[in-house]
Amino acid sequence: MKDSGTNSPFLVIPAIDLMDGACVRLEQGQRSRQTRYSVDAAEVARQYELHGAQRIHVVDLDGAFEGKPRNLETIRRIREAASIEIEVGGGVRDEQAMQTLFGLGIDYVVLGTKALEEPGFLRRMIEAYGPRVILGADARDGFLSTRGWTHTLQIRVVDFLRDLLRELPHLTVIYTDITRDGMFTSPNYDALKELLELQSADVIASGGVGSLEDIAKLRALNKQNLRGVIVGKALYDGRISLADAVALAQSH
Repeated sequence: MKDSGTNSPFLVIPAIDLMDGACVRLEQGQRSRQTRYSVDAAEVARQYELHGAQRIHVVDLDGAFEGKPRNLETIRRIREAASIEIEVGGGVRDEQAMQTLFGLGIDYVVLGTKALEEPGFLRRMIEAYGPRVILGADARDGFLSTRGWTHTLQIRVVDFLRDLLRELPHLTVIYTDITRDGMFTSPNYDALKELLELQSADVIASGGVGSLEDIAKLRALNKQNLRGVIVGKALYDGRISLADAVALAQSH
């Protein structure tokens, strides 16, 4: 596991979303708008590494909806298939689930619902596991969304993070704009600019990437604390070549 230092590269992080052990993509996080891909998740991870990825983002969608990890066997196979960093989220709502994932060799665990609804839990986990904990801040119209994106909290993401960072020296955040996820409509640059003003937060962008131009525009924001971008459906659908995206990210 690499440390998140000031000279860390900008990462293009390919995503593997899992339901019933299969690779899927949802549009705007809705189960009813699901595309299932006839590819083996472990083989996908292996190919991502071969094409230059330094980290893979894995989401246990069954876990997100049901409240506890459901695709551990597939996650184990992904870990065995790839030697690069892996971050996993989806249904991680207690420390035992975190320890299970770390026990599988996962590098980073992404906390969403539990951390957003109980910030004290997030603080305790960061105290215990440090930079191996990432906060998944998912937003609908700027407001936090939890429980598999089915419940909206009445607090803006940027306000929540600003308050949280008063008590934490540093935090890595994956910011997902739900309405853009799987839609190829470009990232929410305005929201990202606002988040990136929080200097003690490292931000990974997610949602809406549909072209190399989207990645170039993220790099053009020229923010040191923008650490990377997650790309999912655009890779499966062939809109973006991972090798090209990685080369673009490394050219700046």
